[in-house]
Parts: sequence; structure tokens; C-alpha cells
Amino acid sequence: MGFSFCGISRATYLEEEAPKLEEWLRRNYQGKMSYLENHFEKRLDPRKLVPGAKSVISLIFNYFPEKDQATRDGFKVAKYAYGKDYHFVIKDKLKDFFEKLKNQIGEIDGRVFVDSAPVHERAWAAKSGLGWIGKNSLLLNKEMGSFFFLAEIILDLELNPDGPVKDHCGTCTACMDACPTDAIPEPYVVDGSRCISYLTIELKEEIPDEFHDKMEDWIFGCDICQDVCPWNRFSKPHEEPAFQPGGWENFTKDDWTELTEEVFRKVFKKSAVKRTKFSGLKRNIEFLKD
Repeated sequence: MGFSFCGISRATYLEEEAPKLEEWLRRNYQGKMSYLENHFEKRLDPRKLVPGAKSVISLIFNYFPEKDQATRDGFKVAKYAYGKDYHFVIKDKLKDFFEKLKNQIGEIDGRVFVDSAPVHERAWAAKSGLGWIGKNSLLLNKEMGSFFFLAEIILDLELNPDGPVKDHCGTCTACMDACPTDAIPEPYVVDGSRCISYLTIELKEEIPDEFHDKMEDWIFGCDICQDVCPWNRFSKPHEEPAFQPGGWENFTKDDWTELTEEVFRKVFKKSAVKRTKFSGLKRNIEFLKD
């Protein structure tokens, strides 16, 4: 079905994550993403999302592109948003997978998630041995780096759990050193309010002036901390047609600057880039131009 790895963990309370999440919120690293303050208990206990849940199946889906568009002379878009919105592409695959499980096993109850609902995805993926949490707070997999989506099926079926793997970051601080906005103040902790992805997508107000010369031409998301990660030398191009760029890949800076709302709607109709809305994308471009 296109998934690269699958791991299983028991659906229990994430005790180790609770104080980390609490501290992260206390420091206001969520910025204006107030939704991250909601459903604290649900983020830590999958049984509150899926009553009777016994297992969490975590899956990895590759999105590393054949061609890195950010190496061209133009404004930059994060690799995960090159093609069709991953929420729809992967959710459809997950639903199929869940139906196949039901056909094999019989009546089981559960829900599928792709970066949706308050699911602590990386914690579950790490718990089930799909990789370890890197210093940039992303899940790293020894065989394919970090350019992948995470997805889950939380269900009421008792399954044999996998165990975690060890941390292979060692003394490397490449991601911390490369971040132009100093969004990784300490290993394994990201100040979301300083992250270029947050500034270009989540922040709805004006981007603070202090970041003016630090955006490095990113207008939607950012891949810097992944691009410099040594583990991503193992990334291989995905084979999902839906993730191919959809008509903007040859845009010059002038094309982006002159982008109309009509063209925006047409080109990014099924793309994650729609999330910024036309006004948000224009704000990002203007901020880089000024």
C-alpha cells in the first residue's frame, strides 16, 4: 500500500511525555497555536480518543522527492507540500488498510489518523520502534532519515507491541547549528514560535521584523533542519504519483510575486499550500521582498 514501516505499541498513557509537553507549553513554545493547549489528556492517552483502545499501529509514508525544488533559484516550498495534500492521500490508504484488517480479523473498532486530532504521533512512532526522536524533535529512521509522514490506526485489538530503538544522534548538532531563526534552543526541544514553518503557515498575523533576514526564501514551511541531517543521506525518492509537484515547480520569483488569487486557487486546489490561504502566501512573499 506504499507504507515503508509499521510498528505497534500498547495504547496506554504516555507518562514520560506528560511533563515534557507541560513544560513546552509553559514556555509558550506553541506561539499562537492555542489548539495545542487543548485536549491535554487526549494527547497523552489514546483511550480517550478511541474508547476501549488496546493498540496503536504507527506507519511511515515516504514523501522525499526526486528533485529538490528548493535548490532552484526561486522561493522555497517544504517538500511535504509539493503534491496533493497528504491528509487525503494517506487517509484513503489508511481506511483501505483498516478495511483489510476487518476482513481478515472480523469486527474491530478503531479510528485512523494522519496529523489529525490530538494524537502524539512522534511519541507513538518512537515507542513502536519506527525510529527515535532527533534533536530537531522529528522522528529519525536509520534507513530513510525523516522525510516521511506518520499515520496511526488506534484500535481495540490486542497486538504484540514492538519496542523502541536507541537514539543515534550522538554528539551531532547539525540541525541546531543550521536553523537560521534559532528555533532549536536545546537538543530535542523546538521553540515553535521561532520556526520558519510556524511563521509561514500557522502564524496569521504579520511576521515579526526580527526574522526579516532569516527566512532564507522559504514561503511555505521549511526543510533546513532535515536537509542538514546526516541521516537524510539515506532518503530515497517516493513512488507516490499524488506527491508530484502540481504546476508551480517552474515558478520564478517573479511568477510567485505576480501570483493572482485565480491562479493560486487553480494550482493549489488540492495542495497543503492552501492552508495559508492566498492572503497568507502573499504576506510571506511580500515579507521576503521588502
